[in-house]
Amino acid sequence: MRIAQLTYSTKPRGGVVHTLALAEALATRGHEVEVWTLGRGDDSAFFRPVDPRVRVRVVPFPSLDGEGVGQRIERSIELMAAALDADADIVHAQDCISANAALRRGIPVVRTIHHLDTFTTPQLVACHDRAVIEPVARLCVSRAVSREVEQAYGVRPEVIANGVDAERFGRASEPSAAGARERWRTQLGDYVLALGGIEPRKGSIDLLDAFARVRDAHPHVRLVFGGGETLFDYREYRGRFDARALELGIHPTVLGPVDDDALPALVAAARVLAFVSTKEGFGLAAMEALAASTPVVARDLPVIREVFGDAVLYASTPSEIAARLDEVLRGAAQTDTAGGVALARAHTWDRAARAHEEFYAHVPQRTAR
Repeated sequence: MRIAQLTYSTKPRGGVVHTLALAEALATRGHEVEVWTLGRGDDSAFFRPVDPRVRVRVVPFPSLDGEGVGQRIERSIELMAAALDADADIVHAQDCISANAALRRGIPVVRTIHHLDTFTTPQLVACHDRAVIEPVARLCVSRAVSREVEQAYGVRPEVIANGVDAERFGRASEPSAAGARERWRTQLGDYVLALGGIEPRKGSIDLLDAFARVRDAHPHVRLVFGGGETLFDYREYRGRFDARALELGIHPTVLGPVDDDALPALVAAARVLAFVSTKEGFGLAAMEALAASTPVVARDLPVIREVFGDAVLYASTPSEIAARLDEVLRGAAQTDTAGGVALARAHTWDRAARAHEEFYAHVPQRTAR
């Protein structure tokens, strides 16, 4: 089968990680796979090497000074639509921008809806809604999000759970990787880790407030933020975050994008991963942490309950997040490390690829152009 996977960025966002891993797993199973993306700024390749069996198509997307979010969204769709000439049986978009690009070209597109968002920018609202309503077939990575889509739009996507590269993160916790973990600990000391950057959806300010409640009991523990490359402009939120940190007297370490090869050791060396997002589709970073035997404190969301069960510690408010962090840092938390590792290892990309094969078989296939 000829399969085109579409994504909107070359950066290590969750949907991009998903796109590449699924494409590689499908290629391993003998399919002819290509991945289309926008190369923002000077990007001409993804954040990590891609299996050479997968053809990568990067559409240049030069930066424009003074461009608003709505204009950037519209230009993203236009440029990808103009370039998109995928000769494939299945065209599968992993986000609303690439889905709209395919729809603008009149291409029947499969869409994975990782989670629903709430936007106010008109172009984003239109992009988001059209990419749910108009695809020829839809997927979600959890039942909770599928139910949300049905309630909001009257359509019920099929569910195929995410895959996880559990072996890669598991190796980072083994004795052979002690040197890599120690390098992070030498640089950062003991630390609470949050991944995905400083964004409203990530609950970053809630985490600041929670950390302020535990720092006196754990004065040698640092709060660390890693990752965070996004299409959207979160400068206003970052300003509020910085003001709140100053008010609380907290000096978080903001690493920014982390090299892909160094990420597993960063996760494995952390005392705890704080995964306090307000909206998620699956929880890939939390599952990777479990694979690395790192405890997870997660926002108490239906999707996290569905995917993780008892493998993580739950909290909803800053005070509850603080209580759970304190339990882990004191060594008093009741966590099933072996069970968390087993859960992560059960979510293989090969399993996800096989499920996608079955799903694609029931999607009307395009006539090659």
